[in-house]
Amino acid sequence: MPKLKVYNLKRENVGEIELSDTVFGSEVNEDLFYEVLKAQLASHRRGTVGVKNRAAVNGSRKKMYKQKGTGNARHGSMRAPTFVGGGVAHGPKARSYAYRPPRKMRLGAMRSAFSLKLKEGRLTVVEDFELDAIKTKELAKVLQALEVSTSSLLVDAKDNEKLRLSVRNLPTHQFLPPEGVNLYDLLRHEHVVLTRKAVEAIEARLAG
Repeated sequence: MPKLKVYNLKRENVGEIELSDTVFGSEVNEDLFYEVLKAQLASHRRGTVGVKNRAAVNGSRKKMYKQKGTGNARHGSMRAPTFVGGGVAHGPKARSYAYRPPRKMRLGAMRSAFSLKLKEGRLTVVEDFELDAIKTKELAKVLQALEVSTSSLLVDAKDNEKLRLSVRNLPTHQFLPPEGVNLYDLLRHEHVVLTRKAVEAIEARLAG
């Protein structure tokens, strides 16, 4: 099992933690990253584009002129796509682009992401993330002390309101509870900071 030092918020060594081989020691699979990220981003895509066909546009349904004898082409309605203001033929319709990869694929991608962060030395474990007050400036000092001030994903229990509210005004940092950690947010942040309890929750979530 890989071992990692545990720090306090001043980056002082306060112990050690053994990480699960299954979650933090798996092989990094970039193909899984691609497939799961593609699905995750597709689910965020707004499929609200749409146009009106000839049945939906305003205009008379009456035949414009008689079929024969006028010398003009045969037309049945001014709503036809050939006329200005007519409907669009074969235009885009509102749809959902979301799809869901298999569960094993999603879990495998998450394990690969955590293993990648650990191998690159961009995974930090702290004993806890208890702040004295809701203060963005103080949290920024803590992140600087932990050497993750550029960009980080902070993971702790969802009831840690002081941390959640303090991080909101830091554009390159994000707070997530263990159950909300996802591949996109893992990969887009340079560092991942976990509390000891968050490590246990993530290992329980990804072990199967």
